[in-house]
Amino acid sequence: QVQLVESGGGLVQAGGSLRLSCAASGGTFRSYAMGWFRQAPGKEREFVAVISWNGGNTYYADSVKGRFTISRDNAKNTVNLQMNSLKPEDTALYYCAVARGGWGTSTWSGVYWGKGTLVTVSS
Repeated sequence: QVQLVESGGGLVQAGGSLRLSCAASGGTFRSYAMGWFRQAPGKEREFVAVISWNGGNTYYADSVKGRFTISRDNAKNTVNLQMNSLKPEDTALYYCAVARGGWGTSTWSGVYWGKGTLVTVSS
């Protein structure tokens, strides 16, 4: 069983930046692909970004490509999401997850989930 705890959410103006972090414990972190997902009010949870076990591969949803960067530190059991040029439509609860899916696609799902961190982008 993997425990995941997200942090770094908050309120930011449009055009600003935030850096989300996810700390993992339990399991074998360095063997998992890790992903970020988000759920906006009244909408279904959606895929945001994923990174392979060694950081060598990443994939992003079209809506965040070029603005968000996912990274990981296997020595610290952390995965991060740097979010730049934020837009009001990025407002959501952001979740970290152990991810499974197909590389080159957005068809990723979470196996273990954190409780989320709230990001609010004001216009």
